Amino acid sequence: MSLLLEPSPQQIKDDKLYQEMGMTEEEFAMAEKILGRLPNYTETGVFSVMWSEHCSYKHSKVLLRKFPSKGEKVLQGPGEGAGIIDIGDGQAVAFKAESHNHPSAVEPYQGAATGVGGILRDVFSMGAKPIALLNSLRFGELQTARGRYLFEEVVAGIAGYGNCVGVPTIGGEIQFDPCYEGNPLMNAMCVGLINHEDIQKGIARGTGNTVMYVGASTGRDGIHGATFASEELSDESESKRPSVQVGDPFMEKLLMEACQELVQLDSLIGIQDMGAAGLASSSSEMASKAGYGIEMNLDKVPQREQDMTPYEMMLSESQERMLLVVKKGHEQEIRDICDHWGLYAAEVGHVIEEQKLRLLFQGEVAADIPADALAEEAPVYHPDSIEHRAFPKNQQIKDIRFHVDNPKQTLLDLLQQPTIASKEWVYDQYDYMVQTNTAVRPGSDAAVLKVRGKNKALAMTTDCNSRFLYLDPETGGKIAVAEAARNIVCSGGTPLGLTDCLNYGSPENPEIYWQLEKSTDGMSEACSALDTPVIGGNVSLYNETQAGAVYPTPVVGMVGLIEDLAHITTQSFKQAGDAIYVIGGAKPEFGGSELQKLLDGDISGPAPTLDLEVEKRRQQELLKAIRQGYVRSAHDLAEGGLGVALAESMMDTGGLGASVTVQEVETAAALFAETQSRFLVSVPQEKIEAFESIVTDAAFLGKVTNDPKLDVYQPSGEKVLEAAAEQLERAWKGAIPCLVKSRD
Repeated sequence: MSLLLEPSPQQIKDDKLYQEMGMTEEEFAMAEKILGRLPNYTETGVFSVMWSEHCSYKHSKVLLRKFPSKGEKVLQGPGEGAGIIDIGDGQAVAFKAESHNHPSAVEPYQGAATGVGGILRDVFSMGAKPIALLNSLRFGELQTARGRYLFEEVVAGIAGYGNCVGVPTIGGEIQFDPCYEGNPLMNAMCVGLINHEDIQKGIARGTGNTVMYVGASTGRDGIHGATFASEELSDESESKRPSVQVGDPFMEKLLMEACQELVQLDSLIGIQDMGAAGLASSSSEMASKAGYGIEMNLDKVPQREQDMTPYEMMLSESQERMLLVVKKGHEQEIRDICDHWGLYAAEVGHVIEEQKLRLLFQGEVAADIPADALAEEAPVYHPDSIEHRAFPKNQQIKDIRFHVDNPKQTLLDLLQQPTIASKEWVYDQYDYMVQTNTAVRPGSDAAVLKVRGKNKALAMTTDCNSRFLYLDPETGGKIAVAEAARNIVCSGGTPLGLTDCLNYGSPENPEIYWQLEKSTDGMSEACSALDTPVIGGNVSLYNETQAGAVYPTPVVGMVGLIEDLAHITTQSFKQAGDAIYVIGGAKPEFGGSELQKLLDGDISGPAPTLDLEVEKRRQQELLKAIRQGYVRSAHDLAEGGLGVALAESMMDTGGLGASVTVQEVETAAALFAETQSRFLVSVPQEKIEAFESIVTDAAFLGKVTNDPKLDVYQPSGEKVLEAAAEQLERAWKGAIPCLVKSRD
């Protein structure tokens, strides 16, 4: 197709066609000023995707700078495909999380599948071998047909892609709330292993060096996907299905294997995934980071559709593609490897001294834009921030109390709440044992993978309680980081750092921006206190429908190092006679709790309080006790409080039970409050004295028994709960399968 058939620059301006691409009038004027002329159709498209929220973080960049991102062991912080942290022995762990929310709302299977594919490429483009996938998902209630449909299809998409690629999906978390009914959240995380000398970066350096396109061919799928992800969902969103890419996991597997060989070549200068905004982002970002430019001949781009225009080729988000920069004269090395794996390898351009992205097409210049203008100089907004109207109302609610007439039934009801219930129906669809390094499978506090050939392991988790964030964004942000760290510590690991996915509504709403502002304040403070630098992440805004915005949901993906395989700890009780302790006392804190949602049908009041000094001390003491061999099992107290933690610790134990006496007189608070910084542990009898000498806030509750039931007593000796382990397990494991099978 000739460039002459595209709308003229003047027509683009007069008819405001740029607005259809997601650009404002002011942004179009900015682009015009940068170029010193009106941008043509291709240039307007490239500006629009590179300046979209999804690519430029124009509403959130000022807040992200607050996060601590440096540390003694940080080898690569934010700015590349994935962050990297040293784990000793010349090895490092690379990890990153990304969102694919809007695509998953309109095409849940492919939206979730390509979310997995994209995060895999972010990690292996750094030179790392992907060893694990995790996810964090949010849906509406499973009692609705749409809630079930999105849930089933997203899970199927994750399984369908991850299982074919051969990377185990070993962990994650899922929360169900009505606010996600029309806008589910699909956040995917990938963890990879890398040797220090193999670390790669996405740079285009060295005048005359060759730019090569590797992977699958380019089609028209995913065009303006980045723009689509930067606007709220509406009744018209169904028409945006063409913006959802279609993935091919078998092609991804071939590309991953090829890249493992490519990154070993001395001739490889830079490599980057063609993710959001496709060729537009990879080419401009690689050039900008290196201080060079790129000239590409789009006639040489492998295409799977006829008559593709420069606009379509640059904005396509077709999957399984990489952009490489190779030393001139070494192109055949790349071709040989790609031929072996059945991949396209095309020389599409070269590095130029002038810091421009210049595109040629059919003998004409289709675009000529300063690379920095696209990658670094997007507009940065400082939106108005107004305290969310719900915050003062919830803060004024004091002394939330619940009287529980039947603690056993309440516990059974909580175990059947989808957010608490076993996610076995989900992870049974995932291949979590492939690669044979999985030491702790999904279902415990953190998943654990052994580092092959070493006496150490990596613990990993995703976490966020968005209800707490809705009630109090700053405190909720602290809790999200702290709970992720608790999960790592319970597994026997030292938290190393985190990646995040910041999921919010429209930043143009001052109340939503306030939520983003306050929660990042809380997260930043917790990261500093717990020494967990933020080494990368993702911002996903405009997560809302006409019914309103989702809860603020800053998902934390954290990785920790278990220095000795003997330190690996899980949540299940191990041996009858072991002493059961709770670390930290309960307060009647029910704001945002599962008990409140169960009994009131909604959430209100203040979120639980969090003292970061107490949090840090308890984590350090527990980790020390685990490493000394004094702890047989460990489980953090989260949704549902102590009662749920006790029941979960009895699951899959081969017939063990527990007999405990709670410390508080109020049964509801003792069993179901969600007070923070608390752990449930079991300790061998011969280690009790040593354990108590280390862990200062531990209170003895009772013992693990050979009787498969849970007995709970008040300090007075009154038994307030007796439930058979089989009954608890049936409620916990049967809830989601029953809801999925149900019909309106």
